[in-house]
Amino acid sequence: MIYPKCMVAILLIFLVLSDSAQATLGSDETSIANDQVKMKATRRIVSLSQYTTHEIQMSSGTLVREYVSAQGQVFAVAWKGPLLPDLQQILGSHFAEYGVAANSKRTRRGPVLVQKPGLVIQSGGHMRAFFGRAYIPQMLPADVTVDDIQ
Repeated sequence: MIYPKCMVAILLIFLVLSDSAQATLGSDETSIANDQVKMKATRRIVSLSQYTTHEIQMSSGTLVREYVSAQGQVFAVAWKGPLLPDLQQILGSHFAEYGVAANSKRTRRGPVLVQKPGLVIQSGGHMRAFFGRAYIPQMLPADVTVDDIQ
């Protein structure tokens, strides 16, 4: 018999080794087009002085925002809407850390929080009202605060 924690570990190993995952958070801006295609969504680009935001609107009503620095690197992602987006797609290589946190000892319906020096992931909500954000603190442009990531 395989225990639930073993199943989680096996699933995470499979997801990390999967070729279909696109590394978005922490990767370059070109990965955003892959996200848009995979999510079958529309995209709107908003340019600000410190960064560019790519707003990916899914047909489900979920909105994903990907924040790109002037150097062309995705330093943060955020989501909100009635359905969770494909977190493996938008978190890329950081998805495994999300999976570990989501399956760790926490209240079953409580928020997921990963807070490490090189990665922060916050995710919560309930049916038809999900939200979250993930960012790499050292990649945040100057004068950009965590509150700007929504």
